[in-house]
Amino acid sequence: MDRRTFIASLGATSALAFLPSAALGQAAAGSADAALTGLLDRMFLYFMEMNPEYATMLGLDTGEHAAWKSKLTDYSPEAQARGLADNRRFKAEMEGIDRARLSESHKLHYDTVRFLGDSILEGLAIPYGNNGVGYSPYVISQQDGAYQNIPDFLDQHHAVHNAGDADAYLARLDAFDTALDQNSQKQRQDAAQNVFAPAFALDTTLAQLNALRGVPAAETVLVTSIARKAGEASLGGDYATRAEAIVTGKVFPALDRQIALIRELRGRATQEAGVWRLPNGGDYYASAVRAATTTTMTPAEVHQLGLTQVAEISARIGELLDAQGLAGDEVGARLTALNADPAQLYPNTDAGREQLLADLNRQIEQVDTLLPRAFATQIRSQIRVVRVPEFIQDGAPNGYYNPAPFDSSRPALYYINLKDTHDWPKYGLPSLTYHEAMPGHHLQISLAQESRDTPMLLKLSPFGAYTEGWALYAESLADELGVYEGNSLGRVGMLQSLLFRAVRLVVDTGIHHMRWDRARATDYMVNTTGFPRPRTQREIDRYCVAPGQACSYKVGHTVWMRLRGEAQTALGQRFDLRQFHQILLKGALPLTILEQEVNRWVASQRA
Repeated sequence: MDRRTFIASLGATSALAFLPSAALGQAAAGSADAALTGLLDRMFLYFMEMNPEYATMLGLDTGEHAAWKSKLTDYSPEAQARGLADNRRFKAEMEGIDRARLSESHKLHYDTVRFLGDSILEGLAIPYGNNGVGYSPYVISQQDGAYQNIPDFLDQHHAVHNAGDADAYLARLDAFDTALDQNSQKQRQDAAQNVFAPAFALDTTLAQLNALRGVPAAETVLVTSIARKAGEASLGGDYATRAEAIVTGKVFPALDRQIALIRELRGRATQEAGVWRLPNGGDYYASAVRAATTTTMTPAEVHQLGLTQVAEISARIGELLDAQGLAGDEVGARLTALNADPAQLYPNTDAGREQLLADLNRQIEQVDTLLPRAFATQIRSQIRVVRVPEFIQDGAPNGYYNPAPFDSSRPALYYINLKDTHDWPKYGLPSLTYHEAMPGHHLQISLAQESRDTPMLLKLSPFGAYTEGWALYAESLADELGVYEGNSLGRVGMLQSLLFRAVRLVVDTGIHHMRWDRARATDYMVNTTGFPRPRTQREIDRYCVAPGQACSYKVGHTVWMRLRGEAQTALGQRFDLRQFHQILLKGALPLTILEQEVNRWVASQRA
């Protein structure tokens, strides 16, 4: 789809947000609103240019921006330094806009982007890792690095409809070795400060690097993907042969260099799991928690919140299990037994995996029919459930979501890690679907993307506490809509999901603030949630390399639930759930600003 069609599909207001700043100035010359909109437009285009893979995922690498389709992100230390300088200039320009002269809607945009910019600057100023909206202290780990991201991106997101698309794929593949070497260069610099992942994380990293490197070039996903896509597009040509030559001559040597580096670091690594061991590690983690939760909560406050909610949710689960005749002492032990019930397990076979995916799709279809009860605005975007690629499944999260492009040329993708189907007992799977798909991430992010009134920059859902908090709220909302009628064990699964996120508050702060070791954190999660140990181990290892991020879910959920409860109390019979949920059209917000917007909405309903 070309750029004009893309703009038309978003509607007039969103199209205005995507026009160059000069055009915006002509539309509303001299106004503070126009100045801000122009700045947000340039910030958005800058972000797309610096992250061309994301531009492709959103379907924006067309027309005048078609060159993005052939590029990869610059991962070099120099690029990080440029990013810091550029974001400082954006901040200075924003401070030059008189907020008092903005309309109410633009004041919201101003405050949100100001918060985002300050968070990015705080992260970029840290002299190690890749930090900004989220915090990643280790450039290369079991879930960080070009070695993991780019093959999956090329396979799942780089569409090939014509020879130009295929050539762009090869151009990106040809640049893959540079991205790998840039990661390695930055990781070497950080290692000079003793900043690299723990030993257990590097073990998984090496296994995944070797999985990509350990097959003939022609059998890598890098080659088979372009061969399949070129064939489906009836392009002919020698794309697979050319891709194989690039992999053999450039990618494999770069992988060999990175493998050698990780082996070297593994020889120096320890089993210490937390970032407290890094330079200024305590301050680093406190900043990571603030960025993840978009609050001023301290690690100690987050830890106590987790302990309190673990106790409350465990008690609720215990009552439901008692009613099902599953009595006993510790809730975690009873959940462990339920997880091992053969009636709850899919066969750990390809056929079992296919059945699991089919059941997830049916759950999405079921809840879709119920959504008009709670939402006044429906979405156009579709979603597809897919398996996490096998070559990264050992280090990947258990489930995650990638949005659809703005042009809806492909559906959104809901990934589930199917390394072992026994990690997914049937009673708990629906909650994951309601979290990742509907009415969770897919609904929330699609509503923002399709909104006519949200600037492009704010359609990207950069605030995890909002988006993850909403997705967890959505699991409870699905229960309100009746998905668990006659299915008490399904409701247990929903509460277990809430318990899991409360436990995250405890273990994330335990690892990084209270200096728990990996084994203690893993044992606590297994014993409290009843989740299988392999699945739990992947989770704990994820928290070790992504400090603070796991805290966003339950903190966000707690705020969403509190704000809705306060609105219902204030409005009584005038409270309209469908209208309350219209706040999603404003795009993701920091939790502090979300609270201001809900209070403003409540006041407007009282007037």
